[in-house]
Amino acid sequence: MQFENKAGGLEGPAVVGRVYFSKSGKTLYCKGLKFKGLSGSGFKANYFETHSGDHCWISGPRKDRQDRLYGGYLGVQIDEAVREEYFKLIS
Repeated sequence: MQFENKAGGLEGPAVVGRVYFSKSGKTLYCKGLKFKGLSGSGFKANYFETHSGDHCWISGPRKDRQDRLYGGYLGVQIDEAVREEYFKLIS
């Protein structure tokens, strides 16, 4: 999944990494962080990190690599743990 932090504005740091879903599917976990859905109440964000409250955009990777909310891939970090799987998926 691709995470783009929206705490500082419409475009923020972005990373592609592995997520785990709760049994209900309403909570996401990644690298020790817990994310809950905003249920349509966020501005250009669909999840928030429960500890800090930071809003973010989380979505699946796209084959055209336009992974950011507003397109583009510049500055998107790819976690080493998923790098090979990510490139297989988008090619």
